[in-house]
Amino acid sequence: MSTVYPGLDSPEFLDSFSQNQADLTALKHLWDAHGMMLRQSPPSVDAELVRLFETALTQFNQVLARSQALSAYVMGFVSTDSRNVAAQACRSELQLQHVQLDQLQTRLIAWLGGLDVETLIAQSAVAQAHAYALREAKTAAQHLMSPEEEALATELDLTGGKAWATLYNNFSSQITGEVVTGEAVQRLPLTAIRNLAFEADRDLRRRAYMAELSAWESHALPIAAALNSIKGQMNSLCHKRGWESPLDFALFQNHIDRETLDVMLATAQSFFPDFRRYLKAKARALGVPALAWYDLFAPVGMSAHEWTFPVVQDFLVQVFHDFSPRLGGLAERAFRERWIDAEPRDGKRGGAFCSWVREGESRILTNFKATYAGMSTLAHELGHAYHNLTRSGCTCIQRRTPMTLAETASNFCEILVREAAYKVASPEEQFVILEASLQDATQVIVDITSRYLFETEIFYRRQRRELAVSEFNAMMGDSQRATYGDGLDGALLHPYMWAVKSHYYSSAFYNFPYMFGLLFSLGLFAYYQEAPELFMAHYDDFLANTGMEDAATLAARFGIDVRRPAFWEKSLQGIVRDIDRFEQRVDTVCG
Repeated sequence: MSTVYPGLDSPEFLDSFSQNQADLTALKHLWDAHGMMLRQSPPSVDAELVRLFETALTQFNQVLARSQALSAYVMGFVSTDSRNVAAQACRSELQLQHVQLDQLQTRLIAWLGGLDVETLIAQSAVAQAHAYALREAKTAAQHLMSPEEEALATELDLTGGKAWATLYNNFSSQITGEVVTGEAVQRLPLTAIRNLAFEADRDLRRRAYMAELSAWESHALPIAAALNSIKGQMNSLCHKRGWESPLDFALFQNHIDRETLDVMLATAQSFFPDFRRYLKAKARALGVPALAWYDLFAPVGMSAHEWTFPVVQDFLVQVFHDFSPRLGGLAERAFRERWIDAEPRDGKRGGAFCSWVREGESRILTNFKATYAGMSTLAHELGHAYHNLTRSGCTCIQRRTPMTLAETASNFCEILVREAAYKVASPEEQFVILEASLQDATQVIVDITSRYLFETEIFYRRQRRELAVSEFNAMMGDSQRATYGDGLDGALLHPYMWAVKSHYYSSAFYNFPYMFGLLFSLGLFAYYQEAPELFMAHYDDFLANTGMEDAATLAARFGIDVRRPAFWEKSLQGIVRDIDRFEQRVDTVCG
């Protein structure tokens, strides 16, 4: 992080922080001077208004860029060590600036909502370059409360939803548990305990699973309070803003409509029997009557290939270079400049993510495990970094990509790596790669659906009252049984998955976009295989524009209709072919 700023107490960081506050204050003065809020009598779009719009949007983009860089820098410390007191203090101060920024953005949206944006787009090159965002603002303005209510909601969010999300991230990152490993009892961070799910020793996996559940049970009360508060707040705000439901708000944010979501989910669910086939075949491969939750990530097959971090580095750079010099160069730079925080440790948050830092530059957090799956996760996050690179030159507003499309490059990189690894692997290693791919697909299709069903039920029930830990557990179990079915042992599920997944604590329905991203990427990869030159001519431009068009319009560039089952079926049929191959292999080996 020192290449961004030398340190949290450095003059460079403090100057940038102060400058950001000064720019926010200047923007507020500009907004106030020109009455930038929703008006009963909208002004006409003349030369003076065009000049005001271009000045306001240019300055707003500049403040956004610095704010995002500051936030990414500070979160780089907080996410890797939640006990870093100085970083937590900076994060808290920065959140106060974000309140001001959010309030200015709301006023800008309200002001744009009162304008004839089509005339503005026709008269201004800046407006034309931001046409999609302006049309979105027009719709968003229809769902705003009064200016006073919006300002208050943004301010209260700092001690409401955002405070609960901060509590969850800090609290959960410091949970530890005791696991018997060999003859010793070890106290490990929860991230390390969860990584034991990838071990070959079933009894060790079981002990880790029991230790994890015990740890979540001991710490569930404040986490449940956070979930109740975040979802309750979202219900209230969506109602006050005139959204039919939090789902409708999430669909708007993700640049898709209800028809697209319903078709995708229904098509995916029609393939659930195939995923259960895979789970049953995995149970046979492991020699157990039915998979327990702690068997989901168990290794199957034997591989002589050890995916250590240095091996993974060399392999990813080569695979990405073979696809495109630009992607390969990005991967080389990420490793060379140490953008990646890899190992799990106490105080570090779980999971993996990639964060945009500044023009063409990202940072990646993983909890790396030296397995094929660990490499696949790293390839995924490097895909996000590449997506960020393709949007160099875009303004912050143009870069705002919905989750549905934000998963395109990441999933595409995973597919590239899988295909490359499979080609050079021995039959035994191919089996391992095949299983890892199906493991991941099951998570993104089946488990994501369980999370979607769970969150839908939370929002519905939370309208009436707060929910207890036992109720969250029961709802999670019901969702898992509805999706995994007889593919898993119903007595050995994961009732605390609502506490595990940080996505529940950041925004509404941070789940179905992952399914969209995987299936969409599989469709793009099929297109790449059929017409590589044509694909390469459009791919980077497609990624650069993911914040400037909706999903259906962008998909149409590749002849894809996301509102029809045929596209989703084609992507899912590719997964089914892998399930057939996996099942065949298991039955051959197991007799």
